[in-house]
Amino acid sequence: MTKIHEVFAAFRRAFETGNTSDFLKKITDDFHFFVPLPLEGWNQKQQGQERFEELIKFERSVFQMSLTPLIELENESYGMVVFRSEGLLYGRPFQNELSVVFEFEKDQVRSFREYVGMPLKNYEAPMVD
Repeated sequence: MTKIHEVFAAFRRAFETGNTSDFLKKITDDFHFFVPLPLEGWNQKQQGQERFEELIKFERSVFQMSLTPLIELENESYGMVVFRSEGLLYGRPFQNELSVVFEFEKDQVRSFREYVGMPLKNYEAPMVD
């Protein structure tokens, strides 16, 4: 199994089930991340294990999702996965294609950065008919 496959499997488990333990075992002490959420407090670099756990709690409170990897690439320093995210966002069907780039430090994840295939305006407020 490749490093990126194993890392993304743990990342996916965290978002789909809320269980962060496998992913958190793989991070460095100076772990940081960036997610493109258009929300105050989330629209800049995030730092540390606790903040990752807060991200998972927030995401799972508004979005029950399934992540499907489409493309996995890696070299010694980085791994990238293009994936489909689908599920219910604020109780309504939602899907998107994203990519996430992980920075490796030896066998651990030093950081990740998500890139979004379409704007995430739906996160700002529940959609209203």
